[in-house]
Order: sequence, then structure tokens, then C-alpha cells
Amino acid sequence: MTQQMVRPPSGPSPEQPGRGAGTLALPALVALVVGSMIGSGIFALPSQMAGSAAPGPLLIGWLITGVGMLMLAFVFQTLSRRKPEVDGGVYGYARAGFGNYLGFTSAWGYWISAWIGNVGYLVLLMSTLGYFIPAFEGGNTVSAIVCASVVLWVLHWLTTRGVHNAAFVNTLVTIAKVVPIVTFIAIAAVGFKAGIFTADFWGDNQGLGSTLDQVKNMMLVTVWVFIGIEGASVYSQRAAKRSDVGRATVIGFVGVLGLLLAVNVLSYGLMNQAKIAGLDDPSMAGLMRHEVGSWGTGFISAGLAISLLGALLSWVLLCVEILRLPAQEGVLPRQLGAENRYGAPSNALWLTNGCVQLMLIWTLFNDSTYTDLIYLATSLILLPYLWSALYQVKLAFTGETYVGESRTRDLLIGLVALAYAVWLVYAGGWKYVLVAGIFYLVGTALYVWARKQVRAEIFTAAERLVVGVVSVLAVAGVVGLIQGFVTI
Repeated sequence: MTQQMVRPPSGPSPEQPGRGAGTLALPALVALVVGSMIGSGIFALPSQMAGSAAPGPLLIGWLITGVGMLMLAFVFQTLSRRKPEVDGGVYGYARAGFGNYLGFTSAWGYWISAWIGNVGYLVLLMSTLGYFIPAFEGGNTVSAIVCASVVLWVLHWLTTRGVHNAAFVNTLVTIAKVVPIVTFIAIAAVGFKAGIFTADFWGDNQGLGSTLDQVKNMMLVTVWVFIGIEGASVYSQRAAKRSDVGRATVIGFVGVLGLLLAVNVLSYGLMNQAKIAGLDDPSMAGLMRHEVGSWGTGFISAGLAISLLGALLSWVLLCVEILRLPAQEGVLPRQLGAENRYGAPSNALWLTNGCVQLMLIWTLFNDSTYTDLIYLATSLILLPYLWSALYQVKLAFTGETYVGESRTRDLLIGLVALAYAVWLVYAGGWKYVLVAGIFYLVGTALYVWARKQVRAEIFTAAERLVVGVVSVLAVAGVVGLIQGFVTI
């Protein structure tokens, strides 16, 4: 049987509901984007950035990062308009543009990234609660893991009640977690001192390296804080209007970028850069203590706890959605697409949260830190971004969906986003590419199973080459883990 591909209907309108029209309106989609992007990164941003760059290089790096991520946001907006019949965001675009197997790798890598990121969030949540409950200090004590497990299964129960209800709760939590961030920005704006901000503006006396080195180093930090920009596109099938998907992506990105810039830049005017770099995470709490006293630490810690709960809920929703669609389209086993009476993909939920639970237990014996888990999660999500940008370039280059329309703008946006995505993969480090190869090869067994279920061609000739490359990377990754030059 020939390989099934996504074929667009002629002349779709972005206002058409398309397949599987849902009930998520624009505010809920924006909340998914903001909720998944604002987790922990913004609360630790001041010290992480201060250890990488002085104010001058910082501003240059934010300009480059802002443009690169804005182009990626425009990619998701454009693709949602050009291809409203393609569901699943990063998965759907990879599959529509480059075939079933690359669609599978995009969904599989995204899913693994999402649930590993949730493990990191739970560890940090418990560590944050350690400010109030000493038994949780460090985030991976027995008491902390037990409590984290309770939180995990409460979120599981909430999501089994239906995606729409969970999305509504996520909207409320997203609003709540923005409050402490805005409060910090207001206090920092009042306390900002230009003399502190401009002292050693280029980092000549900080031992941070050249301006180029500082820009590169700080941009590595920004990768994690922008993960989640694709949240609305992943939920495109449940959107009330497909045109809202692109709007939610850009609105959410611009809002979060504004918050990140304000927190980062204003913090440089509150305290000497070296002192900021030495603050414990969440460093925003240390800056609040400096400005308003000890109550500031508790206030920000509480805000971080709320933020992490919201991010966890957002990412549980994204985890199950990125499995549900491929399962319904013969790219993952059909069992993962089964929905309960509330419309929630229950099997995908059990698999996702079961993996999270096992990894939580694993952290008890392996002392995995939040940072280690987040770096691994970040690396696995970069390739799905790259395929989406490449798909826009392909559409603009071939002229598909551009009948009598100019393609120049979209081609330029796609090329800039693609260059940025390639750079992110490179900056993430080759060892994570090898680890990703291991995950992809293990998951390929599920892909083969799914193709047999629908009695479809398993691999095309081109896909066999891709599987070969994945196999080589996986073998190299296993050898690296055994010999110690690759670590996770």
C-alpha cells in the first residue's frame, strides 16, 4: 500500500474550522502558549544571564534571539494559515512536508522532551517548596518525591476529566503566575539604578570573554525559556477557529518576550553583575529580598510554585495531544489515540505520566538535577522546530498554496527561522544529538507497529536512509554512554 500523506483541500480559508473543530477559543490558546513558556526559566533568568554576559552583549543577544524566535512564531502563524487542514503543529508540519517517519520523529522527540521537562519541573517545584518545608530541600528527597508523585497524579486526574476543563484551569493558573512577575518588574523599575547598569557595560573586567563569546553563551540560556511557543499549533485540531492558532502564537510570544526582557534588563540595575551571578535559584527571589526584604523571597517562591504547577498542566496537555494525533493517523499505535468519555486521550495520559513517575523514582538514586533534565528536554525539541521552519521554506520555494501571491516575505521568514533552528541544534551540542538518536531508534519499533496496524508501507526508500542515519547516531550514542564521553 502506498504511504498515506496529508493532502490539502483546494483553497482552504483560515476561518474554516477544518477537521475535528474544537472548543478552545483564543484566550485558552494564548494561555497554552504563555503557560507552557513561563515555567521556571524566567525566575532563574537574572543569575543565569549575569553569569554569561554583561549588559551590552546581553542586549545584542536578546535582539538576535528575539528576531530568531519571532521568525519562528511567524512560521507557526503562517503555516496555520497556509495549511489549516494540517493538525498537530510540529508533528503535522513535519509529516505533511517530509513523510510519515519524519513526522513520527518530530512527535516522538517532542513527547519525550515534554515529559522529561515535566520531571524537571516537579523536582524544581519540590525544591522551591523546600523554602517552606525543609524536608523537601533539594527536590529529590524521599518526602519530596512522594509529594511530587501526588501532584503528578492529581494533574493526571484533572486531565482525564477532559481537555477543555484542564485548559480552563490552565488559563486561570496562567493569569495567577504572571502576577508575581509583574510585581517584580514594577519593584525593579522603581529601584533601577542606571549607574549600576552601565558599570562595565561590555564585561571587560568580568572575565566573561569577548563580546561574541558572551552573546553566544547567553543565547544558549534563552533556548529553554522559549520552549512552548508552538503550544497553540499543537492544539490546532481543538481550536474553535484555525485563524486563532496563529494569533495565539504571536500574542503569547510577544507577551512573554516583554516579560523576559523586563525581568532580565531591570535586574542589571538592581545589583552588581557578579553578585547577581552568585545568587541561588530562583535568583529573582534574591533580588526581591535585596529590594524589599525577606518577605520578597517567600513571595517569589510562592509565585514560582504556582508557575511550575501551571507549566506542568500545560505540558501534560501538550504531551497527550502530540501522541493522540499520530495515533489516529497511523504513525503511532492506535491504542494511544483512544479517548475516554470526557474526550481525554486516557492511554496516552497513562503512558506519559507513568514515564514521569518512573523517572521521578530514578532521580532518587541518580541525583539528577533540574538543569540536567532541562538540557536533555531542550535538545530533543529542537529538531521539531527545524522541520517546521524547513516546511515553510519548502512551501514558499515550491509555490504551493501561493496562487498569484508573492512568496518573498514568507521565504525570508522561513530562511531566517531555519538558520536560527540550525544554530540552536548546533549550540545544543553534538552529544544530545547522539542521545536523541537512541530515543528515536527505540521509538521506531512503535512506528513499525503502527504502520502494520493500518497495513501501510512502513518505510519509503528515502525514509530507509533516515532510519540508517538514526541507527548510526544511536549506536554512537550507546558507545559514548558506555565509554563516558556522552553523559545524560
